[in-house]
Amino acid sequence: MPGPVQSIERAAAILRLLAASSGRLGVGEIASSLGLARGTAHGILRTLERVGFVEQDGGTGKYQLGAALLHLGTSYLDVNELRSRAINWADALASRSGEAVRIGTLLDGKVLVVHHVFRPDDTLQALDVGSLLPLHATALGKALLAHDANAAASIRDTELESYCRRTITDPRLLARAATRVRDNGWAAEVEELSIGEAGIAAPIRGYGGLVVGAIGISGAVERICDAARVPEPRLVAFVRDAARAVSRDLGGSRW
Repeated sequence: MPGPVQSIERAAAILRLLAASSGRLGVGEIASSLGLARGTAHGILRTLERVGFVEQDGGTGKYQLGAALLHLGTSYLDVNELRSRAINWADALASRSGEAVRIGTLLDGKVLVVHHVFRPDDTLQALDVGSLLPLHATALGKALLAHDANAAASIRDTELESYCRRTITDPRLLARAATRVRDNGWAAEVEELSIGEAGIAAPIRGYGGLVVGAIGISGAVERICDAARVPEPRLVAFVRDAARAVSRDLGGSRW
């Protein structure tokens, strides 16, 4: 049997050290802690940075764990990380669109709302953080279904509940809708979960393009859609811009 690969063992030791640290660590600190030559430690760190497993702070030059590790050993993105990376973009989206903004991720065949920005007006609104929304009847859910095989598999053998007359409950129609979402890069709902309500959402990608969540707006049909009940292109553009911005912060720079 072949023996252990020393470079992988050293990389694993660096990752464990960073995980146990309360802050960022410099090359010298890592090298001395692990008994490595400074050049060896630096070479491994550069490789880990290229694959997204560590990130270097531009100001101090020190290292911390990277976003790409968020999916290793977990079934979904750590909600605190997703929220912290997206919070400023969600606020900006609410301001630009004039609508409520939600960020969701997959949890047990539902959309878990991890962040919610109220519509920027004086109307009474309820906080949705922690709510579980159906995948098939929401724009957030369809954005996840279209790009996440695990999301699609989670409802493949379940009976899809009808919330309104326009709710898609036929798996074949839902599959076609998912194809349109992939082609267009965004998802919509129009009176599929609640009468009089519509929404637009786009996927959030992490390192390597893996979809880790979705961000979207929701509001009254007459504000979200035109007279033909088609989402306004201006609002679609706002949502897609926000999704791309969050994706870049999570390492999905190509999107």
